[in-house]
Amino acid sequence: MGGPDSLTKDTAHDVASHRIASVEGENGGGKEDAKDNALQALSTFLRDDMEACNREIVARMQSPVPLIPQLGAHLVAAGGKRLRPLLTLAAARLCGYEPSPERQRHVGLAACVEFIHTATLLHDDVVDESTLRRGLASANAVFGNKASVLVGDFLFARSFQLMTADGSLKVMAILSAASATIAEGEVLQMATQNDLSTPIERYLEVIHGKTAALFAAACRVGAVVAGRPEAEEAALEAYGTNLGMAFQLVDDALDYAADQQVLGKTVGDDMREGKITLPVLAAYQAGNEEDRAFWLRVIETGEQHDEDLPHALDLIARTGAIQTTLERAQSYARAAMQALDIFPESEIRQLLMDAASYTVSRVN
Repeated sequence: MGGPDSLTKDTAHDVASHRIASVEGENGGGKEDAKDNALQALSTFLRDDMEACNREIVARMQSPVPLIPQLGAHLVAAGGKRLRPLLTLAAARLCGYEPSPERQRHVGLAACVEFIHTATLLHDDVVDESTLRRGLASANAVFGNKASVLVGDFLFARSFQLMTADGSLKVMAILSAASATIAEGEVLQMATQNDLSTPIERYLEVIHGKTAALFAAACRVGAVVAGRPEAEEAALEAYGTNLGMAFQLVDDALDYAADQQVLGKTVGDDMREGKITLPVLAAYQAGNEEDRAFWLRVIETGEQHDEDLPHALDLIARTGAIQTTLERAQSYARAAMQALDIFPESEIRQLLMDAASYTVSRVN
């Protein structure tokens, strides 16, 4: 896609709608095609809800300010798993929510969750100076930092409009608290950057804030719209929290273990940015004196050379740091599945359990 002047408002809407239609076609191939990807199977099961959510997202990205739908079309074109809104829709269905044609609260709140997530991505890419997002040029690389920050603000505002339209103070409390927690997590990550003395517990606090909190809120509001008891709200919140922790741990492992084309972003970005993640902490703590001196140089002082990333990957492989990270992710995934024990057996419950299992086996 070209720069910010290459699309009018109308064509931006058309591109976004076309991309969503393409994604729906890819995800609509039936259960046989979806067996090997639990998220695709979940999306297929919830196809009608996801289509309604996607239409809501495209509609709410519209604005008389042309740059907003242009940048929105760029984000939609990049695709993505849409996991967080999918969790809201799935949680509502698990809890027996029955929408009416006139009132589909789960759809509006799923779109709200996606706007919160996308706003944080726009801001993160500016902070991290990222140039790739989901295999394409990041929005800040195409449109500039100012536009990315301001459109991120717009999406946050849209999310709060959707909360207000839902009309539930409880829902607003859950999602606004999650938004604040995400910001705290990002600030805490910045505070731990370049600091190899960061305890693993503090790292886990970071990923809870930046990732797991929104997973938890996305799931919990599904129970709220269905009017379910607090115990079921708490169970879905626990499911989302543990799923989010597993998801981010795997993301951090993939930054040192994935194929760049499959990952959709530059491998080694976390090292270049001096981010403290479990693979680095595990490799640093398990390394010898020479290994630790290497990590101190590249992470704490930021002195990096072209040959450092291959050496870092070798150290991480040699110390079993990826395995350490994935084992912890697997423990969170198991906890997520156990949280669903409160619900009776059903196809949607099994799909959510499969999604937790898939999270720790994915390659991007």
